[in-house]
Amino acid sequence: MRWGLGVLWALTFVVVLASLRFAFVALEFVQPAMIYHALERPLVFYGHVVGATIALALVPFQFCARLRMRRLTLHRWLGRFYAVAILFGGLSGVWLAMTTQAGAVAGAGFAVLGVAWLYVTGNAVRLAMVGDITAHRRWMIRSAALTLAAVTLRIYLPILAATLGFETGYTLVAWLCWVPNALFAEWILRRDGQRRAVPA
Repeated sequence: MRWGLGVLWALTFVVVLASLRFAFVALEFVQPAMIYHALERPLVFYGHVVGATIALALVPFQFCARLRMRRLTLHRWLGRFYAVAILFGGLSGVWLAMTTQAGAVAGAGFAVLGVAWLYVTGNAVRLAMVGDITAHRRWMIRSAALTLAAVTLRIYLPILAATLGFETGYTLVAWLCWVPNALFAEWILRRDGQRRAVPA
């Protein structure tokens, strides 16, 4: 499990670094399929890019047990930044999904992701505020699984585009980038719950 998390955090770091290209390279060279969003609704587009990138960059820190134990105040502040980043990234993501030219199926996939991302993260924040830390951690696992859709999308899309074509691949990845992540998170939570239920 630790080895797998190490690989996951490394991939997360790579995607975060790759996202910085939007600040230094013209969009037609970086993401030509998305250029219409940047031209027609630049604040929404870059709000999503910045919000999602910040949230992705903060995910590993939120799951660092050493940071939580030794720097609880820092953990809480990073959590606040994470939640605000998702507020911007999620709302703008839903807007982009509703105005996409990729078709209704792809738009629905990304819109549901955006709404779910906002809901599970908001619930995680609410539980932390009322002091239910056990439930807060469970909902943060769900939130992280959806945040990591940014990583799985970049893994699946090149494969799908090469085998099925970009349009079909993009339609499929709108759902595949996050549904398996969410199901895997539920499997982890169920397994953890079963372990805790077994008497010592």
